[in-house]
Amino acid sequence: MTTSDDEAAQWWATSITRIAPGEIDHRGVPVEELIGRTGFVEMIWFMVVGGTPTPSQTRLLEAALVAATDHGPQAPSIAIARMTVTCGVGLNGAVASGVNALGDVHGGAGEQCVVMLDDAIARVADGESWDDAAVAIVDEHRRRSAYVPGFGHRFHPRDPRRDPLLGLVSEAVASGDVPGRHLEAALAFERALDRPGRRPVPMNIDGATAVIYGELGLPAPLARGLFLLSRSVGILAHAWEERQSGVRNKGPLPRTVLPAYRPGPEAG
Repeated sequence: MTTSDDEAAQWWATSITRIAPGEIDHRGVPVEELIGRTGFVEMIWFMVVGGTPTPSQTRLLEAALVAATDHGPQAPSIAIARMTVTCGVGLNGAVASGVNALGDVHGGAGEQCVVMLDDAIARVADGESWDDAAVAIVDEHRRRSAYVPGFGHRFHPRDPRRDPLLGLVSEAVASGDVPGRHLEAALAFERALDRPGRRPVPMNIDGATAVIYGELGLPAPLARGLFLLSRSVGILAHAWEERQSGVRNKGPLPRTVLPAYRPGPEAG
């Protein structure tokens, strides 16, 4: 191999996949040894994290992925995918359009919550109590924004996904499969947000899955990446359903409803 050939080969050097004529290896394992033997959730872990997850890790990751799959057309990412597919765009474009709507506000709270939980864990390691750490962090967030990532929901008084997810984490803590520090931190945040005279602000799906991703030892950015992977399933399902409706150029409002006109500043 010449120097220029070697430089080209190193340009996208990767430890994830090796290909050669008639050969595909993922992390050193021939693909034919994975097909039919490895579940999709295990494959996600294998490809993204590396190694084989334990049964408990697989169960927790699968639960988080299932829970975040969809929240209906009220979610902007779903509505955008449904509108896009009625414009004659293929499923790939519709799914991409929906995924591209997932940003810091819609889709990013899980990552932000993991960072917040990690902050609380670090403060407790330095000698603070869980409750003192949680109150201090909540106050810091409230000075910047009315929202604390991972807590409260614009639609659900209590997110129906919270309890089953935290129940699975509690079981994993009791069996010694995960440490439980992220769960402790999240519960402390709920207590900090449940103050006299105020409406309680329980954990939402972002907070509950942040607990799982934190307990699994995954870096905060992967909480967002895995949420995108999960929500892509719901986006695909809705785009496919809308495509079969035969409706063309479906906008965000029925045709009989026109947006209100709001006069702007007079020109010039």
